[in-house]
Amino acid sequence: MKNKKLLIDGGSLTLDKIEYFINESPEVEISKGSIPLINRSRALVEKWVNSEESIYGVTTGFGEFSNVRISKENIKKLQENLILSHAVGCGENLPPAMVKIMMLLRLNALVKGYSGVRLSTLELLLKMMNNNIIPVVPSQGSVGSSGDLVQLSHLVLAMIGKGRAQLIKNITGEGEVNNKIYSSLSILKKFKLKPVVLEAKEGLALINGTQMMTSFASFISARAKKLIKLADISAAMSHEALRATDKAFDEKIHLLRPFPGQITTAKNILALIKNSEIRKSHLKNHEKVQDAYSIRCVPQIHGASRDAIDYVCSRVEIEINSVNDNPIIFPETEEHIEGGNFHGQSMALAMDFMGIALSELANVSERRIERMVNGALSGLPRFLATNGGLNSGLMIAQYTAASLVSENKVLAHPASVDSIPTSANQEDHNSMGSIAAQKCFRIMHNLENVLAIELLTAAQALEFLKPLKPGIGTSVVYNEIRKAVKPMNNDRLLHDDVKKVAELIKKDIILNTLENTLQIS
Repeated sequence: MKNKKLLIDGGSLTLDKIEYFINESPEVEISKGSIPLINRSRALVEKWVNSEESIYGVTTGFGEFSNVRISKENIKKLQENLILSHAVGCGENLPPAMVKIMMLLRLNALVKGYSGVRLSTLELLLKMMNNNIIPVVPSQGSVGSSGDLVQLSHLVLAMIGKGRAQLIKNITGEGEVNNKIYSSLSILKKFKLKPVVLEAKEGLALINGTQMMTSFASFISARAKKLIKLADISAAMSHEALRATDKAFDEKIHLLRPFPGQITTAKNILALIKNSEIRKSHLKNHEKVQDAYSIRCVPQIHGASRDAIDYVCSRVEIEINSVNDNPIIFPETEEHIEGGNFHGQSMALAMDFMGIALSELANVSERRIERMVNGALSGLPRFLATNGGLNSGLMIAQYTAASLVSENKVLAHPASVDSIPTSANQEDHNSMGSIAAQKCFRIMHNLENVLAIELLTAAQALEFLKPLKPGIGTSVVYNEIRKAVKPMNNDRLLHDDVKKVAELIKKDIILNTLENTLQIS
């Protein structure tokens, strides 16, 4: 991937590659081996168009209209009408990064050669991506079962020159936007690209997939693998600030309950606080029997979320390399099979599970923040303020963390337990995966901010324990925080401090700096 290219073959996409795709904007190419597969399935569709066979979405209408035969002269109109009628999105627009991932994922599914789309149609999608022509896609309207029909229709609307688009040079997960929206036709003309005129099955193949929910799922999963490490880092700093005992992290305990995430978390904490002068002083003078759960049970709590994250990542990596439209074409046997691979239940459950796992990391982080600012629990100055009373210190930072955690508790209610029938009850169970994914995205951002508050709080707490130094890993993190935020000697605008530490998290500065010195799992 160092050559700034990303090869798409329908089977080798990973979360790491998706992260690279968003951060580095490499040129995407369709693998040479995929081209014959694409052409083979397309030839079969064209053969069927000239037959008398009724094939869903090729020679028939859609949904409840699947029993209506479409004449050959109306095939193109059928596909265009599908896009126009299904582009009924509402609400705020999706972040451009999520739309760009949607484009990549849909392309990856279609190049497998089971969908019957023309190579030229896929090449237009490819060129739009490579030129950062990003369709404007509303966030609401998907029920997550016949794929993310609404959002993918808005994406295809841009491809046929009847939608809207943006030119985005610097796409990140936050969605850096220049806010200028153009007609897609004008942007396509600017890049000398012709809008596609959809042929048989192409509209259906382009929109009948799970790519909106999976774009969120893949981005969240890639971030979650880093956020679980940051949760361990922030917990280790809080452990030092609270002068806690490290007995509860002894490997012998965890091998008797061998959950992989639990064992990994315990090892991480011990590695981060290794050679801590604070710990040595505490061990010598003030040994505790045991600490509160938010410290003592970090391996059990973080470990459970770590295992959940690993599970979800494994499900997402299956979905990003899957064929999920309908009907599916099997050129080897000249079959078309109508099925339900577009149903988003796998991603809906995965995103609900991920939302719960990330919410719990924020939940226990806030409890550690509370212990540090509560003088009766920490033995440190109240709210970590100097000249308390005149200064309020970090009193309200904990309020904010509590607010974010409470919001997460509402957002973590699973969307996948709901369903509502659509299409005259033909589509009588829907996954709500798009709702689960977008809720999880918000939970993820809330977690980033809660961890930022914990790191800020722990760094301030360590000021009162000087000249004792924290451990090998926690010292590196403390120093990195202090490059961005100075110790708090008097009250100041804390919003700016939290934002600066949150940026260190979002841009992976803390994690990358630490891992130059100490690798954690």
